Amino acid sequence: MKPDSQNIQQRYDRIAPYFEMLEAVMEGLFFKSWRKRLWEKVDVDAYHILEVGVGTGKNFAYYPAYARITAIDFSPAMLKQAAIKRERKQVLVELEAMDVQSLYFADNSFDAVVVSFVFCSVPLPLKGLKELYRVCKPGGQVLLLEHVLSSRPVLAGIMNLLNPVIVRLFGANINRNTVKNVQSCAFEWVRVDERSGDLIKLIEARK
Repeated sequence: MKPDSQNIQQRYDRIAPYFEMLEAVMEGLFFKSWRKRLWEKVDVDAYHILEVGVGTGKNFAYYPAYARITAIDFSPAMLKQAAIKRERKQVLVELEAMDVQSLYFADNSFDAVVVSFVFCSVPLPLKGLKELYRVCKPGGQVLLLEHVLSSRPVLAGIMNLLNPVIVRLFGANINRNTVKNVQSCAFEWVRVDERSGDLIKLIEARK
């Protein structure tokens, strides 16, 4: 693992036991409803689904019952929290330790790939997105829920100013242009959900 990835992994390892508590307010007010929308967009015939950045298992409640789910994270401490929740909630999911920038899966392995609030912390986001494209089957979909840099100049300036501090504390960037990054990949088409706001984008891409 490259130094940048290792540093970010260590930050997430450090906060893993407190992660749900740290995000509880934002989760309840905003993220929970967005997660539901995200998973509702998964194709009904998507049998094998990859979740990237499973974290503590916040998406477990939205997994489609018909599908086989493989979920990955690059933080062992996060995966430990997810495994505890998996046992408590009796969720059928395969958990794997893996970096999205270097996936171990073969080409065209998954019917759908689902990602929520992950690419803010990927050191090389374009490399990670190309990996998602690679492991997704032809005709399959990649769904991303991400917070992004504001389109408002003043707010964007503040976010850019604060970003180094946020990265140092939490390992997450708050000024990523994820929509443009997805559009720069080889997907057949990319759409942004019309309900998306200025800071949170629900992105669907089709291979």
